[in-house]
Amino acid sequence: MSLYGALAIGIAGLNANSQALSATSSNIANVNTVGYKDATASFSTFMNADAGVGSNASAGVTAAISQNVTTQGLPTTTSSPTDLSISGNGFFVVASNASATATQEYTRAGSFTPDSSGNLVNSAGLYLQGYKLDAAGNVPTNTSNLSLINVSSLSGTAAASTKMSLQANLQASSTVDGSYTAGDMAAGNVTPDFTRTVNIYDSQGGQQPITFSFIKTAANTWAYEANYAGTASNVTSTALSQGTVTFNSDGTLKNVNGASPASGNIAMTIPWSASSGLASQALAVNLGTVTGTSGLTQYDTPSELSGSTSDGSAFGSVTGVTIGKDGTVTAQFSNGLSQDVYKVPIATFTNPDGLGQMTGNAYSATKASGAANINLANSGSAGGIQSNSLEGSTVDLATEFTNLITTQRAYSASARIITTADQMLTQLEQLPTN
Repeated sequence: MSLYGALAIGIAGLNANSQALSATSSNIANVNTVGYKDATASFSTFMNADAGVGSNASAGVTAAISQNVTTQGLPTTTSSPTDLSISGNGFFVVASNASATATQEYTRAGSFTPDSSGNLVNSAGLYLQGYKLDAAGNVPTNTSNLSLINVSSLSGTAAASTKMSLQANLQASSTVDGSYTAGDMAAGNVTPDFTRTVNIYDSQGGQQPITFSFIKTAANTWAYEANYAGTASNVTSTALSQGTVTFNSDGTLKNVNGASPASGNIAMTIPWSASSGLASQALAVNLGTVTGTSGLTQYDTPSELSGSTSDGSAFGSVTGVTIGKDGTVTAQFSNGLSQDVYKVPIATFTNPDGLGQMTGNAYSATKASGAANINLANSGSAGGIQSNSLEGSTVDLATEFTNLITTQRAYSASARIITTADQMLTQLEQLPTN
């Protein structure tokens, strides 16, 4: 090998160690970057193409910089429900901007917060994408149909009542009215022994009153009437249900409406009129457990309503969102209801270390990585999503400072090769010519 070859090797050493220094510098600078993967400089020999097998030709050096994409950083707990980390394989699918033509990229940097439009965007300006769920909570049929996840455009919601229950005592010593016929209590022909009005919710979140009236018609037997007590024009009929309730000799509930097998349930329908703007509403009323005391009872104490419950809810506004391990984004409302609105998917790759590095701690699919496989979180090879959590950088400062020292020494040694070769060339040039 000539002295000029030694110079070339020295220069190759300088270039390779400069690249190593660049990788180490990037690692140190990104020690606090969420989801950052440390870069590694891999050195390899570089031989003259003309050198034969087993020759003693000297080798130069090259350096290749790669990121350890598959290495996972430690998760850190945060106070924001839209801070996300991935436990396992995969990447969040993000858009480079909020436009429909944005480039699709992939990242594990999950520090997402709503922008001025309510779209979730991370600190690098990348927008989180996901599936918008239909009313039944299903993902789109076309699973490539991803959209920006927006947490501010959610409207409030209400829920109609579908079931209710009554807890009351009917006084056993009440006088029997043998002349009662169905409808007499609502018509005012007889005075009920006990009556109470309870509220339910319609489909628009409005409270609607229903009156339950009871009159004793025989030993251990009571007639009941359930009537709508609101504005009469709201319904096509105010009479909702009529029937009988029987009790055992020990005061416990025996049966309602002579059902077989015995039951404590009433099924009624509220016939809302067209002018009300409400759809017909089915309501299941539970008067208690047969032979039990959880609902209606007949004891010789004054009749009283001890409690009533119903489902449904008035209108409530959005108070926040939660994100589950399977990526389900659930909106929470002030009325206690919740609704699944989005699903955050996870992208996996055959060779994630072959991904192309992009600005913003993101990656793009390449021929080496293979195409993205987008699946639901926590299914198949896709990892689960942790809310209130961020993945830390994989940089180890102790290792990087050690690399700084070894890289500096190697760089200095390569520079010494050049100065030594230069001195030898100078000596060669000073040899006498005759």
